[in-house]
Amino acid sequence: MKSINLIKPYFLEKRFLIFFGLVCLIVVDFLQLFIPRIIKWAVDDITAFRVDAIRLSYYALYIVAIAVLIALFRYGWRRCLIGTSRRVEEGLRNRLFAHIQTLSPSFFDKVKTGDIMAHATNDIQHVRMATGMGMVALTDSIVLGSAAIGFMAYINVKLTLFVLIPMPMIIFGTRFFSKKMHRLYQEVQGTFSELTEVTRERFAGIRIIKAYNREKDERSRLAKISKDYINSNLRLVRVTGSFFPMMLLFSNISLAIVLYLGGRQTIGLTITPGDFVAFISYLGLLTWPMMAMGWVTNLLQRGRASLDRIDKILQIKPEIDDCSGAEHLELVQGSIVFENVTFSYGHDKEPVLAGIDINLDKGKVLGIVGAPGSGKTTFANLIPRLFDVTGGRITLDEKDIRNILFKDLRAQISFMPQEPFLFAGTIRENILFGNKEADEKELVKAVKEASLYSTIKSFSDGFETIVGEKGVILSGGQKQRIALARALLRDSPILILDDPVSQVDMETGSAIINTIKSLAGIKTVIIVSHRLSAVQFADQIIVLDNGRIIESGTHEELMKNDRYYAKTFRLQEIEEELNAY
Repeated sequence: MKSINLIKPYFLEKRFLIFFGLVCLIVVDFLQLFIPRIIKWAVDDITAFRVDAIRLSYYALYIVAIAVLIALFRYGWRRCLIGTSRRVEEGLRNRLFAHIQTLSPSFFDKVKTGDIMAHATNDIQHVRMATGMGMVALTDSIVLGSAAIGFMAYINVKLTLFVLIPMPMIIFGTRFFSKKMHRLYQEVQGTFSELTEVTRERFAGIRIIKAYNREKDERSRLAKISKDYINSNLRLVRVTGSFFPMMLLFSNISLAIVLYLGGRQTIGLTITPGDFVAFISYLGLLTWPMMAMGWVTNLLQRGRASLDRIDKILQIKPEIDDCSGAEHLELVQGSIVFENVTFSYGHDKEPVLAGIDINLDKGKVLGIVGAPGSGKTTFANLIPRLFDVTGGRITLDEKDIRNILFKDLRAQISFMPQEPFLFAGTIRENILFGNKEADEKELVKAVKEASLYSTIKSFSDGFETIVGEKGVILSGGQKQRIALARALLRDSPILILDDPVSQVDMETGSAIINTIKSLAGIKTVIIVSHRLSAVQFADQIIVLDNGRIIESGTHEELMKNDRYYAKTFRLQEIEEELNAY
């Protein structure tokens, strides 16, 4: 039940609003209890032939007045209590999103996106229902139920005791079914997460599905998971489908008792016809709390299962976080040193990088090359601490980057990943993501440096062109250059570019390389590239193989070594010459 602590702060925040809402709800409950009394008076007067049209109109006006008051106070409790549940929904969703953003990339490698989406939508919706209508139904069950029993006892204690005979059965049934419902709700939420992920992934990959004519297979896959989800719900329905009819059965048994025993007492003049009608009316009011007891159990178990799932995510600690005593970093020179750095993606896995020693002074350019899978991208990811070294250390201006606050460290780095990601907005929004404060002049400058200006001008909407999900309307080279412009727009002393010219032609690539050259001496630049001509001008070039540095030096030095770098460079020269014809 510790997951309940997740929603306590919001209840404390809205405690006065909740109190007012509960007062309104209780007032509504008691106002409803007065209507059967008015009906009793009217029936007794009618059966005794001591009423006229004026007196009946008074009774009617009393009921209308009570109905108006009920409407006003009902608005009050809905505004306060349901409004509070919306605040819980907002707070939980924001907290979950904020927490997930702190988690390390390894978390997203293990958890499906659909599962996270289910937490942020379906689970939070169930918590909202539990805290909103669940609170209302619980209050009604206690207040309206107790008050209705009290009014019934006032009319006839013996008859009331007979009516309450089914109550222990209701309590026992509620306890029996609630445990089963909690377990089944967790199962349903789990299968919903899987269904969400499969659906999301198929829509995202619709072009590949169409290209390979796999529509039928993917329909079958989705149908299978959908069936699993339906079967999980049906198992739940078997329980809830037994629970609610059970509640209704006991309510109707109580009604049958009233009709038989109450009718006999009315005939025997033990109670008046008005009392008999009022008693049935109170029993009708008691039916809702009895049903609400079942509904609130349903809501609370569903909400509790969802809250447990959310709490499970919130309990996950980020593998990479600010350490105690982490320092602020303001003025940065940009010198980066790798000291015997080792890294692996798990304690029991082989190192991806091992024994890396590099000293990169301020304003210098480092080129990183090597065969696919040699550790180049991992190398680039270690500097902004997307992953943490498992051995050795990395320093920035002689400070271990693990002792620098995340926010400050990453504020000093412009990062362009190997796979450029674009948000489903405009070109302008995607580029300004790197620097929201940039003006139009700075935006145009960054776009020109990325050799993208003429391309954007060729679009009818220019910078306001909608790129679609993941930049679907753009070519790979265009997406790459937008990501490059985003990185260049951010004025930071360190620039990390992971394969910035892999998807552009030779002419565009040369222009981009010239831009990067112009930054030498101004920024500390790290370039990862498969195209060796992109790092030819670097002050230092390292060649990685199986996570180790096998060559290091300038372009001229490496060409003299006549090893991997020199051989690959000559092959790429020949390839570029052939492509030119």
